[in-house]
Amino acid sequence: MIDTNAIRLRWEAVGAKLDERGRRLFAAAEVQAAGYGALKVVAEITGIARSTINRGEDELNAAASLPKGKIRRAGGGRKAVAAHDPGLVPNLKLLVEPATLGDPMRPLIWVSKSMDKLAETLTEMGHPISADTVKKELVRLGFSRQYNRKADEGSKHPDRNAQFEHINTKVVASLAAGQPVISVDTKKKELVGNYKNGGSDLRPKGDPRRVKVHDFEDKDLGKVVPYGVYDIADNSGWVNVGVTSDTAQFAVESIRLWLDNFGRARYPQMRELTINADGGGSNGSRVRLWKLELQKLADEADLILNVHHYPPGTSKWNKIEHRMFCHITQNWRGRPLESRMAVVELIGATTTKTGLKIDCALDTRTYEKGIKVSDAEMETLNIKGDDFHPEWNYTIRPRPLPNS
Repeated sequence: MIDTNAIRLRWEAVGAKLDERGRRLFAAAEVQAAGYGALKVVAEITGIARSTINRGEDELNAAASLPKGKIRRAGGGRKAVAAHDPGLVPNLKLLVEPATLGDPMRPLIWVSKSMDKLAETLTEMGHPISADTVKKELVRLGFSRQYNRKADEGSKHPDRNAQFEHINTKVVASLAAGQPVISVDTKKKELVGNYKNGGSDLRPKGDPRRVKVHDFEDKDLGKVVPYGVYDIADNSGWVNVGVTSDTAQFAVESIRLWLDNFGRARYPQMRELTINADGGGSNGSRVRLWKLELQKLADEADLILNVHHYPPGTSKWNKIEHRMFCHITQNWRGRPLESRMAVVELIGATTTKTGLKIDCALDTRTYEKGIKVSDAEMETLNIKGDDFHPEWNYTIRPRPLPNS
């Protein structure tokens, strides 16, 4: 006599928790163990079709099992919805196409509409489908969700690559001659105080650092403006942390401080200094004050200054960005910049496996904004543009002394 209660208990305790193949084999084993008449009983208890249990018995008796990881024979299982509804895929493509993003020449595309909205619309069009099934169909069609990626630099100047080559040629020549080359730029302004800083830091679990909810500037602490000078040959950096404005005067003063504190001692035979800078900002190629201040520096230091600007929209190619600033950001990630000295200490503590060392100091001088440079002052500059893009590449020499 078949013990239905025992079969039901074993099914509820074990069988019902198995995957499709496991349930099939469990039911088949129960039938074989119970003997004649058990097929009907086991089918009623488990809800598995008799034909499926029979297939399970065949698998139990077969010499070879299914391939590893497979729970059905080839071709088994319910057919895809699209197989029964030929109009589903064309209409899905029609809905997705207006929301398709990305480069059409690339194999990977993605959609911005939600699965629920697509399923709802398709159902209204006469193609009943769930959100999960929409997702499966989109995967078959090659769609996936993607985040934005910063890759488009805007319109490219036709001589962009040529300028890169020009800068590289000049840098290699200067280094070969034993003359220093520096890469300069302003790091983004940072709020000083107990404000959230990007990234994460190691702390005891469940004890995140508490910071202010709103990023309103503290009137007493204000912001800091880190201006960096990266010495390419020495793989070392200097950061002048200003507390007022990012002006051309501040930029050139930062270079002057590097020269006085490090450059002269490091390069005693220095006759020229090559400066690579972005095309905009306080050290932009069109900033008159930048050129006037550089002229003053050339006069004071008796140095020839060779200046090269990166084309518009290519600041990430400036070596200071990926050789120095990125490591500073990594070093203070997840830490509020609670004071000006904290900023200086965190920058100065930045090192890398490649030997990068950064010196840093606080500059509390006031740099006024809005200083105008007249045409007459520009006429006094001893500046000469290169043959190739003189607006980007120029040399500033010391002006002759009066009566010389």
